[in-house]
Amino acid sequence: MTAGTMLRVEGLGRAFGGVYAVREVNLSVAEGETRAVIGPNGAGKSTLFNLISGHLTADQGSVHYRTGETLHPIDRLSAHSRARQGIAIVFQGARLFHGMTALENVMVGAHARTRHGFVAAALRLPRHHREEAAIRADALAALDRVGLKEWAHRSADVLPLGQQRALQVARALCARPRLLLLDEPASGLRAGEREALARLIESLRAEGLTMMLIEHDVAFVARLADRVTVLDLGEEIAEGTPEEIRGHDAVLAAYLGQESAA
Repeated sequence: MTAGTMLRVEGLGRAFGGVYAVREVNLSVAEGETRAVIGPNGAGKSTLFNLISGHLTADQGSVHYRTGETLHPIDRLSAHSRARQGIAIVFQGARLFHGMTALENVMVGAHARTRHGFVAAALRLPRHHREEAAIRADALAALDRVGLKEWAHRSADVLPLGQQRALQVARALCARPRLLLLDEPASGLRAGEREALARLIESLRAEGLTMMLIEHDVAFVARLADRVTVLDLGEEIAEGTPEEIRGHDAVLAAYLGQESAA
């Protein structure tokens, strides 16, 4: 069944030095769904996201993504081409363009969908000016969406960590994604910052944006995710609702630990 499916991964695998980081992973993500991917350190979660976004090439299996009314294989597409089709990723850890304002950082996110290139910019042609104005407006809207509009013209370097993370999300949103991948966006955040991030993800979910989320905090996942995929040693060991995953024996053993299962 592909009706309502945004992403389908089949038999996906990637090895490093003969050791599989991801092995025979299968999953389908519905349009508008928030899917969490959890598992212990080294389970292959970030590798899976990089395979979906095109930053890594799979050794086996396939990735299908909805464009129009049907799913299409995107295995041969580069990361940039996948971004142009609406797949955006927020990498783990703050990755900002230093020395640039918050607004300029977010405007970079629109590069995946720009129509006019270097020549138009260099010659300062009218079509470039129109596109730049539109991108600036979109970037301001994205900053407002994540609560950072008042920081637009300040250096991104002075933002606290929680707001840097929100800035990364705004940069991804400026690309107008249809599928947003969030790789441990709450990592290192304080309680108040985590709460603000959770509310932001909830608002995006309410708007119908399809998202995949890597996270270690089970309570955070239970609050935000429609379904959860659990990886261990590169393989999928469980999938279900947050409630189903909480009581799954394999998850308790591999992810939460034997003590939690007792």
